[in-house]
Amino acid sequence: MWDEIQLLLVWAPVINIQLILEGIFIGAIFALSAYGLALVWGVMNIKNLAQGDFVILGGYLAFWLNMYGIPLVVILPIIMIVMFVYGWVVYLLVIRRILDQDMFVSLLATFGLSLLMQQAINLKFGPEVQTIDMELPVFDAFDSMVTIPSSKLLALGLAAFIAVCVVVFMKSSRTGQAIRATAQDPRAARVLGINIDRVYAFTFAFNSMLCGAAGVLVSIIFVIQPFYGITYSMGSFAIVTAAGLGNLPGVIVSAFSIGLFTKYCGFFESALEYAAPVAVLLTVLMWRQISMRRNRQVVK
Repeated sequence: MWDEIQLLLVWAPVINIQLILEGIFIGAIFALSAYGLALVWGVMNIKNLAQGDFVILGGYLAFWLNMYGIPLVVILPIIMIVMFVYGWVVYLLVIRRILDQDMFVSLLATFGLSLLMQQAINLKFGPEVQTIDMELPVFDAFDSMVTIPSSKLLALGLAAFIAVCVVVFMKSSRTGQAIRATAQDPRAARVLGINIDRVYAFTFAFNSMLCGAAGVLVSIIFVIQPFYGITYSMGSFAIVTAAGLGNLPGVIVSAFSIGLFTKYCGFFESALEYAAPVAVLLTVLMWRQISMRRNRQVVK
């Protein structure tokens, strides 16, 4: 580890630029997935352990469409529509049955959904690692020590565009306002004439759509594998736990911070890149628990 530290700080500090860029790219993916999780958690009080598997499913659907030569500009909206419909169906078949249930019921139900999706993807596409080769140019700098594939810049731009559209939709549309009202007080929203069941269905489908978009971006800048969903699930939970529900700026900052942390961990040991989100989640939970105990002692 000491050799890696010297490499970063003394021998080749320009490597930090590469790691920071990679952290920004993965952070953009985390941000989309985490915001969807925050919506479902805040509006429906559902802790979706299958969040990352929705991302991977979107990636594999994009990979499948790409095999037929369909361009990305067509693939992305198709996947978003398909994943929206899929999320609505999952809500009707599974999620609606566990609303207002104990937290462990939602955890068990979504964990079972996660296992089902993993095995279905594995049966259809196999366990091999896959990616979409966009065949776009790669930019380099500092004697090729820093490389920036055009596909990653494209993915970052698309993630930013989707995020802006989501913010505008949530603040300006009647559906977005209904979602926010339901999150604040479901009973008052029902009194005002808002169809709560439809809001719940739309919220979960909207989350599925965001995960599908994130999956498309993952498939073109990283790799997908049927059992890689846990990384994005744990990363999303860590981001939402750290930022809090309904805190979009906090979600964005936490997403990029965790993205940077995972890439630096992966630089020291490749296996740590996948363990980093879990470590962050455990750290945040422990810190929250310690803070709660301190507050209780102050009240006493």
